[in-house]
Amino acid sequence: MASAPAVHIQGVTHRYGTHEALRDVSLRVAPGTLYGVLGPNGSGKTTLFRILSTLMPPSDGEARVFGRDTSEEADAVRQMLGVVFQEPALDENLTVRENLRIQGALYGLHGADRQARIDTLLERLDVADRADDPVSELSGGLRRRADLARGLLHRPELLLLDEPTTGLDPGARRAFWAAIERLREVEGTTLLLATHLMDEAERCDRVGILSEGRLVADDSPAALKAELGRETLWLDTDKPTALRDRIDAQFGVSTRIVGAMVQVAPSDPPSFLSALYEALGNYIRSATIRTPTLEDVFMVHAGVLPGDSREKVLTRNADPEGPS
Repeated sequence: MASAPAVHIQGVTHRYGTHEALRDVSLRVAPGTLYGVLGPNGSGKTTLFRILSTLMPPSDGEARVFGRDTSEEADAVRQMLGVVFQEPALDENLTVRENLRIQGALYGLHGADRQARIDTLLERLDVADRADDPVSELSGGLRRRADLARGLLHRPELLLLDEPTTGLDPGARRAFWAAIERLREVEGTTLLLATHLMDEAERCDRVGILSEGRLVADDSPAALKAELGRETLWLDTDKPTALRDRIDAQFGVSTRIVGAMVQVAPSDPPSFLSALYEALGNYIRSATIRTPTLEDVFMVHAGVLPGDSREKVLTRNADPEGPS
């Protein structure tokens, strides 16, 4: 199984009644990769993680973790998995060390081996000086790092991170990611991350964007941004369809409608903008020329704008997808 992908999803569809939460999703994640999953509410992120964590089988298709089928070989898959949830899965009345001892026992770790592993993780995650304090007395950032130790205790080959920095302040988020980077160097664990934060997605080796249950983009952050061109022009308008059609008819330049914006990728944006204002200025409220960001990629593929009343995907504190 050593040569198998860390995650191999082939043609996965999942239905809740007549609703398709995932639609023919296929992706491969190489061992040692940090892979980010982005998507608005209802895009299927939670359903994908539930399938990978063996909580339910897909309606169609197959999902494998290091060659093991998540439906047919669930017990074997669970031994290879660690999970860090949106909220820490720790008993607040117990100390950090007591929580980790219980977690280790659940995976068959005992005695000196378990204690050595606990001590190693506490040191690597900078929680050692609080190991004998009740979890209830820890800050949010310390709880998160203690929970990361819980997820890593049994040396999982794949760690699922489901919006792990939800509710953390910027300093705690930086400390959490510093710990993740150190662990990647030392342990080589494959990481699958669900996040709504663009700076976290930028850290990933590859990013997959889910929209309405479909995987609509899958590549490195740099490659995804390069697809939009070196510089792009974003036009704010009351009539996006009319403006797009006029640009197509008069200039023959590629355009996309993204929410109430029209995105244009001409070869020379400054010169093009001058000509555009002269020809169609009455359609344009404002215009911005910028180097494409991962947020732009997300908006183009998922059709969601920051602050759009339909989705609060870039500012929300949690992912209330429910059965999606």
